[in-house]
Amino acid sequence: MPPRWPRKPDRKDPAYRRLDDRMNFAVHVAIAALFNSGLWFFHNLGSANWEWLPWVTASWIVVLLVHLVYISAIADYSETAKDAPSKST
Repeated sequence: MPPRWPRKPDRKDPAYRRLDDRMNFAVHVAIAALFNSGLWFFHNLGSANWEWLPWVTASWIVVLLVHLVYISAIADYSETAKDAPSKST
């Protein structure tokens, strides 16, 4: 049974934004695992000489780490973050 949100979903709600960002990260990890495991499977199965494959895997891991650092340390989920005026010119 999927988790249920107890109130109407609103992107302005800090708890909802935090949950949404974490779920997006989980989807990102799942897609990375799917593609990388598939590429490595066919690389090993066919004895392909794909010299670019470790670079793709390493790059995706770096992107995942940056995404994790953003949602865990940089993103501001406080109530005051939404009330801050934007600095558009």
